[in-house]
Amino acid sequence: MIRRGLILLAALAGAFAPAVPPAAAQKAAGTSGCRVLVHEEARYTICRVDLRTHDLKLFLKGPDGEAFGSLTRFVGSPMARGVTMAMNAGMYHENLAPVGLFIQDGRELQRLNRARGPGNFHLKPNGVFFVEGSRAGVLETDAYVKRRPKATLATQSGPMLVIDGRIHPRFSDEGPSKKYRNGVGVSDGRSAVFAISDEPVSFGAFARLFRDELGCRNALFLDGSVSSLHAADLNRTDISLKPIGPIIAAVKR
Repeated sequence: MIRRGLILLAALAGAFAPAVPPAAAQKAAGTSGCRVLVHEEARYTICRVDLRTHDLKLFLKGPDGEAFGSLTRFVGSPMARGVTMAMNAGMYHENLAPVGLFIQDGRELQRLNRARGPGNFHLKPNGVFFVEGSRAGVLETDAYVKRRPKATLATQSGPMLVIDGRIHPRFSDEGPSKKYRNGVGVSDGRSAVFAISDEPVSFGAFARLFRDELGCRNALFLDGSVSSLHAADLNRTDISLKPIGPIIAAVKR
């Protein structure tokens, strides 16, 4: 299996990572909260962020006012000080601006998008990942509008993977489209669970990972193909073949 990202600097030799057997995949996570897991014979890296010990933050532009465009540029920036984990954070336009809701440090920089259209973002229902106070949540977009949480962080993407314990109604058990994918879910409000596939998987398989393996009643797809992860203690910083837009990062307090 050829990984679509390369691992930066010291871990360059490990860029083509072998499959990890299920028994070995259960080892404890390090400071990044990330570990390897095998579900339905596919390999994933799972990062659980405890909001009692870490802050989650959204990033888009560097100190020069330009979009980072990659995890390597972000990790090399002074803005990444203290970051233990980072991942691309949702759909974006060609200019790397977010397609949907984007709340950074309590400021709404992009409004909620309820339009119809083509592509994964518009495969309704889509949804929002958000942090309100010290708790994280994932809500389908209409439910987010009704609840109107006082979010300090929010990113909108689509489609939803799991909605109140049910797989998105448009997904088949094992569809023909298989890609590297990343997403986020919540099993309790005290933590957020990020996942990235380390090999191409279908929407159905990815949704079942969140529901059946990670215990998330609600989970949101962030993106595919460009999916990238930085995990400090895994010596891993993926290089996407295309520029990425918004970035979400965990910062240890």
